[in-house]
Amino acid sequence: MSRHFDLIAIGGGSGGMAVVRRAAEYGMKCAVIEAARLGGTCVNVGCVPKKVMWYAAQMSHALHDAPDYGFDAALTTVDWQQLKAGRDAYVARLNEIYARNLANSAVTMVVGRAAFASKNSVIVNGETISADHIVIACGGRPALPAISGVEHGITSDGFFELTSRPRRVAIVGSGYIAVELAAVLSALGSDVSLLLRRQHLLARFDVMLREALMEQMQDDGIHIATGINLSSVARGEDGVLTLHTHEGHTMEGYDTLIWAIGRESAVDGLNLSAAGLSLNAAGFITVDPFQNSAVDGIYAIGDVTGQAALTPVAIAAGRRLADRLSGAKPDAKLDEKYIPSVVFTHPPVGTVGMTEDEAREQFGDDVKVYQSRFVPMYYALTTGKQHSAMKLVTVGADEKVVGCHIIGDGADEMLQGFAVAIKMGATRADFSNTIAIHPTSAEELVTMR
Repeated sequence: MSRHFDLIAIGGGSGGMAVVRRAAEYGMKCAVIEAARLGGTCVNVGCVPKKVMWYAAQMSHALHDAPDYGFDAALTTVDWQQLKAGRDAYVARLNEIYARNLANSAVTMVVGRAAFASKNSVIVNGETISADHIVIACGGRPALPAISGVEHGITSDGFFELTSRPRRVAIVGSGYIAVELAAVLSALGSDVSLLLRRQHLLARFDVMLREALMEQMQDDGIHIATGINLSSVARGEDGVLTLHTHEGHTMEGYDTLIWAIGRESAVDGLNLSAAGLSLNAAGFITVDPFQNSAVDGIYAIGDVTGQAALTPVAIAAGRRLADRLSGAKPDAKLDEKYIPSVVFTHPPVGTVGMTEDEAREQFGDDVKVYQSRFVPMYYALTTGKQHSAMKLVTVGADEKVVGCHIIGDGADEMLQGFAVAIKMGATRADFSNTIAIHPTSAEELVTMR
């Protein structure tokens, strides 16, 4: 038995769903192949359930502040099982919506794991499925260190399987997943230690954001240890974890260990060699700006490419690829300049464009920076204070804004509009000539001098 399609996507996550649904709108016969739940990492073990947990943590912070505003509020321990049940039910509804969307778009759903048989065909459950165009969109998975006792830890995937709140947890990593989980667990009552191999959080972010976030996390009671290189992990008969470092140090007393050291492509069993493909040195599929792989008729989008691992990026790349392959827009491709992103810590971090260091390296003395650090009005009555910080990076005599970096309440929501302005080429004068909305934190971006 065999079937032929105009286009198939291997992977039913954000990128795979986007490319088949857009291609189907153009009349192409499409299929998506997925062995797990529809929605991929984002819906099932990423953006969506993470944001639910972020809201829970935000509520915990608000309950702490409520008495300072005159409310007779008592902070009690979170009912983890109720929170998990509500979150999981929400995700399940989204899985159903994704399935309906496929059906409504007349896209064929194939449940199973694909393996290439040739450059234009795959085998799924013993069936050969061929296509003029094959899009690899199978995503990524959490990476694990090659040390003894690694199995005693869990990944971000395992975090969403926890049935109770960890009492004392160690999180290994310094990227956005590590800091987001640390902030959530701390706010919900866990004793959290964040273990960094080097000295900084969020290494690729602007130095202002890195320093401000580390300061705030420490103020919130998160223990941050730098220069930690684990050599092994052991679990005692009582279930308590002991961590050993290459430097000879021992850390004891943890009931949970979370690995958040990065992500790798999830291409196991795909049999890329049968299609004439191989992974690059970093373990991902190399593509050009049009998502073309090294083999004609095979494309890759999303996390499997090792590029910006963001859901909206995968969606945009998938839609533009469909625009191009359908012939509707032959030159369509993803514009990777000025991609905004947010780290959902407490407070959130928002960034778009170049860091100050990147701008100075490229433009030298043509760079001018505007900064502001302040306590938002929300904290006027609270005992605990939290700072916000903002930075605009500008270049040239006209002070074109090439970078915007924010940490503070509302950073996640305010950045989107400013990202539009920056992508359109806004200058510092354009910002300054815009009337401020008062009193808000966002007004600092148009009033700072």
